Amino acid sequence: MPSSAPLKSAKSFRRNTQQRRHIRDVFERNDRPLAADEVLQLAQQKVAGLGIATVYRAIKALTGEGWLVSVEVPGEPPRYEVRGKVHHHHFHCLKCRRMFELEGCLEQLGKMIPPSFRVVDHVVLIYGLCSSCARVSKVPSTPGNRKAGKS
Repeated sequence: MPSSAPLKSAKSFRRNTQQRRHIRDVFERNDRPLAADEVLQLAQQKVAGLGIATVYRAIKALTGEGWLVSVEVPGEPPRYEVRGKVHHHHFHCLKCRRMFELEGCLEQLGKMIPPSFRVVDHVVLIYGLCSSCARVSKVPSTPGNRKAGKS
């Protein structure tokens, strides 16, 4: 039996709601890769009652539009950042779990590649403590951090 509800046009699914505008603003103001829970916390300062489902829907839509790109961290939920930035890498704080952008690239990286290899792309992710967390003397242990706790 056909539904009596009116069909929504494709355009109605691409609404630019107040929530989506504030979520876009969060990415533009913070200018670093953000996890969905960080986006929620920052956007709730402007939009009371905003929920995580709305944040995920907005991130999915903004990624689908090509405005956001995913930044993957092994073993962590993805972060998202605005597409179209100049080539850069990322720093992941082991204490607060935030990610930061690092401008530029390692000059010596190309010299590590054997001459017969052809590089198509690369990703560099550096782990450590951000300036706010560096005040703590103990470095959290990670699988790749073999010297954790040693002086």
